[in-house]
Amino acid sequence: MNKILNDTFLRAARGEQTDHVPVWYMRQAGRSQPEYRKIKEKYSLFEITHRPDICAYVTRLPVENYNVDAAILYKDIMTPLPALGVNVEIVGGVGPVIDNPIRSTADVEKLGELNPEEDIPYVLETIKLLTEEQLTVPLIGFGGAPFTLASYMIEGGPSKNYHKTKAFMYSEPESWAALMNKLADMTIVYLKAQIKAGASAIQLFDSWVGALSRVDYQAFIKPYMNRIFTEMRKEQVPLIMHGVGASHLVLEWNDLPLDVVGLDWRLPIADARKLGVTKAVQGNLDPAVLISNWETVEERAKTIIDQGIEKPGFIFNLGHGVFPDVKPEMLKRLTSFIHEYSAEKLKQQ
Repeated sequence: MNKILNDTFLRAARGEQTDHVPVWYMRQAGRSQPEYRKIKEKYSLFEITHRPDICAYVTRLPVENYNVDAAILYKDIMTPLPALGVNVEIVGGVGPVIDNPIRSTADVEKLGELNPEEDIPYVLETIKLLTEEQLTVPLIGFGGAPFTLASYMIEGGPSKNYHKTKAFMYSEPESWAALMNKLADMTIVYLKAQIKAGASAIQLFDSWVGALSRVDYQAFIKPYMNRIFTEMRKEQVPLIMHGVGASHLVLEWNDLPLDVVGLDWRLPIADARKLGVTKAVQGNLDPAVLISNWETVEERAKTIIDQGIEKPGFIFNLGHGVFPDVKPEMLKRLTSFIHEYSAEKLKQQ
């Protein structure tokens, strides 16, 4: 195992005091980087993830270019689904498209299981390459949470309203439970394999669960999330939860056996803590701000840092992923600012 020389991210995730605020950015690897765009001229996302040497290079680029405090594995939340028998294709400009969507109990019963060593050896090889030879910062492994995966599997692709998913959840509760259990089982196996290969932390993306009410979350989602995180707790690595447009669910997440509650830009950190979020927090600059001017970026970043450092356990991030038109220079400048400004402020505490 390559030595982690900068463990600031891990310490903040555990709620410990740090000398500066650690930072990484969702979708930091990929679309906004010229080096990545060059690779994409030759290889598709699918091909990149199946080539450990190229995938490792894309994953570590932001660490080298921006000096962020953690790397996140370059891959898609759809990566494990083909092993279950889901025919998924990543279509440019659209996203994941599934040509055999789930419509019945029989479709749920047909789903297979994930065997990481056989089904996704390229993911595990990429992690080993990064953690044994290349990175000196922690590597974050990740997965899609059951609701978000199910939404693609039922809708057949991206959706604005998740009507089919909710209708299936309400009208077929037993089939929904069977689907959630299958996806929870797969998620546990998948995340544990990433940790075994060398990942130092895990983030679970429930990108679209904000479409549900708090009552529906408690009834239809939370028991499975509780099972996933309870099982993952045994691995003794920091566990992060993130969703978009899900501010009404932050206390549900705070109640789960995880370490870090990820916030999007809709809920200020100070407000989240007033509501009762007691865990470490991650967030939450609106990524749209990054394509404005530096003065605005700096002002917003200061506010977030000032609120974040009021108690130990804060990781700076965006409220969602980096846009393709964000300039790498902006991310580099922002990272330096976060490190310098937070170090100065923490010294004064």
